[in-house]
Amino acid sequence: MNLHDWIDELSDVLDLEDVEVDEGLLADLTKCAAENVERLAAPVTAYLLGYAAAAQDADPDEVERLAARAQELAEGWDRPADARDPDDVDDPIPDDRSVDHTGDLYIDDRADELVDEEV
Repeated sequence: MNLHDWIDELSDVLDLEDVEVDEGLLADLTKCAAENVERLAAPVTAYLLGYAAAAQDADPDEVERLAARAQELAEGWDRPADARDPDDVDDPIPDDRSVDHTGDLYIDDRADELVDEEV
């Protein structure tokens, strides 16, 4: 009963009325995401399911369909949690310690203007 009480209290705090939560569906989906993707995928998946349901004004049957699609994605997930993003660039960073940068100009990202560096 603790989870049900939590949902009631949290709904009050978030100013949500008439909230229907299928705890079993969420438990199954988040467990699947945590086991097949990574642990943090569980709350992110639940959040995005809720976001999608709200954005689509989904009824309970549609929420179940959305959850089924998310669970199917998680069950078929084939990338280990520690796998690198294939789009990450892995270029070596050149060692330019021997280069004299005195008087170099650089772009200060915070100011979006050229700044004369005093060394």
